[in-house]
Amino acid sequence: MVDDEPGVVALVVRFAQSLHFEVVTRSDARTLLAELPALHADVALVDRNMPEVGGLDILRAFRIAHPICQVILMTGDATVDSAIEAVKLGALDYLSKPLDLGRLGALLETVRADIGRRSHLLAMEADLAARVELCGMIGRSPVMQDLFDMVKRLAPHARTTLVTGETGTGKELVARALHALGPRRNKKFIAFNCSAVVETLFESELFGHARGAFTGAVGTKPGLFELADGGTLFLDEIAELPQAVQAKLLRVLENGEIQRVGDTDGRRVDIRLIAASNRRLVDEVAAGRFRQDLYYRLNVVQIVLPPLRERLNDIPYLTAAFVQEFAKRFNKSVAGVSPAAERLLLNAPWPGNVRELRNVLERACILSEGRLLSELEVLAALGGAAGARPSTSLGTGAPPEPARAAPPPAAAPALDRHHVERALQQSGGNRSAAAKVLGISRRTLNRRLDEFGVH
Repeated sequence: MVDDEPGVVALVVRFAQSLHFEVVTRSDARTLLAELPALHADVALVDRNMPEVGGLDILRAFRIAHPICQVILMTGDATVDSAIEAVKLGALDYLSKPLDLGRLGALLETVRADIGRRSHLLAMEADLAARVELCGMIGRSPVMQDLFDMVKRLAPHARTTLVTGETGTGKELVARALHALGPRRNKKFIAFNCSAVVETLFESELFGHARGAFTGAVGTKPGLFELADGGTLFLDEIAELPQAVQAKLLRVLENGEIQRVGDTDGRRVDIRLIAASNRRLVDEVAAGRFRQDLYYRLNVVQIVLPPLRERLNDIPYLTAAFVQEFAKRFNKSVAGVSPAAERLLLNAPWPGNVRELRNVLERACILSEGRLLSELEVLAALGGAAGARPSTSLGTGAPPEPARAAPPPAAAPALDRHHVERALQQSGGNRSAAAKVLGISRRTLNRRLDEFGVH
């Protein structure tokens, strides 16, 4: 409650406490604005005629800092125009003084019921996210449900599988699902990123080496094929394999035998091989960078993962699952995202796909102190990426239909004056807090303010 009349404050505190509400009071509006980012409430009762800072300004600050908080304005000189203005700005209601406690009680019970419904919906959303999950992959869209069905059908049978898709779409999750749902689930799953090894070490890593095979080979070392014997070997970014290693890999797939570097004896291995690439291997073959015979041997069965921009309807379910995960990990009370924040997520270009979405939500959860991730928190986590635009209204209207074919921009622009001013308003003018919300340093914020002529 924000009011400078002690009698009114005492009356409302007693009344609200009788309804089992915890009440925090402030008599100075400037103090309230400074504390607002860290002050979380379900409902705010605000006097419209406060000295220095008016009730409508406080209402606007609440709508930015805590868009889910319901605000009720009070005044001793109510007019129709002022009531209409307050409702347009997002106030729940407009009460005249002296207060009608019956009406105030009804409003507080409305807020309580809304909190209960919202908590129930958030729980249902998280539960639904769990029910549309397969071995860590989440998707309710038709394209993902078809992919889940394919994985389930292939897992018991396919010994060689090619998984393709853009960076961050979840190729390793598909590989792990094929392993977990197949007959080798109790054996080893070994993942190897072909782009993370220097060319001279490929053979030794994959096939092992004998003692003295080369300088530094002071002992015998088994390769990944031997270590994965009986289980599954996942070769990520298979297009990075050198041509010489591609030839040896082909021989392993054809006769099930490997030979350590510097050894003359062959060794039988029984593995399931899953290869993945974010490139079109058929194009790599045409360019002469990938062996055609190896491509045909790998491409017995191919699973193609869709980019996130082609499955935007999955973003709410992915978001619910990720927020639940990070809230638990960081011991936060975050239960979801605000409607405005969800619109940002739906309209972002996501060149990094699900991995990028996950990283953005992880950062936003770290920064958040409320129950819902706000628009500004998500915007800061996005880093001002083009395509992620804050809504022009903080209301709870239906989100616009996202543009599904918008290509990612060449570069992400800096935050504009609108974003910076909103962050300052949210933080009560505290530049350090505003910089944290925006995900930039205070020095960068000061430089931007100088550019905008804001002092």
